[in-house]
Amino acid sequence: MTDAAKLTADLIRCPSVTPQEAGALTLLSSVLTAGGFECQRVDRNGTPNLFARWGAKGAARTFGFNGHVDVVPPGDTASWTHPPFSGHVDDDGMIWGRGATDMKSGVAAFAAAAIDFVSQTPPDGAIILTITGDEEGPARDGTVALLDWMAQEGEAMSVCLVGEPSNPENFGEMMKIGRRGSVTYRVSARGVQGHVAYPHRVRNPLHALCWFLDGLASNPLDEGSEHFGASSLQVTTIDCDNPASNVVPEVATATFNIRFNDLHTPDSIDADMQQRAAAISAETGVAILLTPDVGAESFLTAPGPFVDMVRNVVEAETGLTPELSTSGGTSDARFVKDHCPVVEFGLVGRFMHEVDERVPADEVRALQRVYSKILQEYFA
Repeated sequence: MTDAAKLTADLIRCPSVTPQEAGALTLLSSVLTAGGFECQRVDRNGTPNLFARWGAKGAARTFGFNGHVDVVPPGDTASWTHPPFSGHVDDDGMIWGRGATDMKSGVAAFAAAAIDFVSQTPPDGAIILTITGDEEGPARDGTVALLDWMAQEGEAMSVCLVGEPSNPENFGEMMKIGRRGSVTYRVSARGVQGHVAYPHRVRNPLHALCWFLDGLASNPLDEGSEHFGASSLQVTTIDCDNPASNVVPEVATATFNIRFNDLHTPDSIDADMQQRAAAISAETGVAILLTPDVGAESFLTAPGPFVDMVRNVVEAETGLTPELSTSGGTSDARFVKDHCPVVEFGLVGRFMHEVDERVPADEVRALQRVYSKILQEYFA
């Protein structure tokens, strides 16, 4: 059988800091081709991506896996117990290195599971793997490029499982069936500059800006919905670039991010934000300009046969009934959801992006068994 733990260590040894491929996709292409998969590089704008399929193109039942091999920078390598791209396996069976958790282990687990499954019990259908090198970066030419290419080539997945780390503390306790949306606002408030001793001659943009932001932070957008917690808003920067204590500045800026649930859309959020800004502008005479940058829309894969199948397999293999969650940040599932139903299940995310990122080899092999069983159940 293909050893997902060994493949994880081999992938870690490829220093694929986003968007560099550094041999990771080349290695996977070689392993998958040897396992009977047809592989195609789908690079776009210098971003490396890999498409792999076993079985007939256009098969009525096609199970998809999605993941990424790009990783965040390691930081100060001297702070690591073992070099971040060593793929070191210690005496306790812990695999060390950048990407051990997020998410070379997940990619290795579903690649290994797929290779063994098609060799031992060839299914009546197809299996597709979409693996990108642009998840930790801008995410414009990664999974999006793969899905665009698939649409042009007539390739399609019936369902898809994203192998991102999904468990907070214990393997098997959580799977993701949706994600909140994300929109970042950059705010510019323009008033009238002047001396602080003559307030009747100025219009202070900081006062108006803070009033506006306080109104946002003090009044929650909602109280949550059936499958989502309450939407959240976090102010991340406020600035006016003013070194003088006796001058009211002309311009002040701020940035805030909203993570919103399925009670909202980017358009409904923007209409609300613009209305609030206009009200403050009218009352203070300070022009408040909002520029939104939508990172993702909220989505939900409603509980049903696909969700139930994955959940039942995880419970059978781990002894835990996974919570159906929509928590956390964004993932490439936000793109896949426009193509087919998608869920996320992977390892425990405890050490992702940290110095000394690591993962137990036994849990990588356990994830491989979960993915193998999911394939068995899907094609049964």
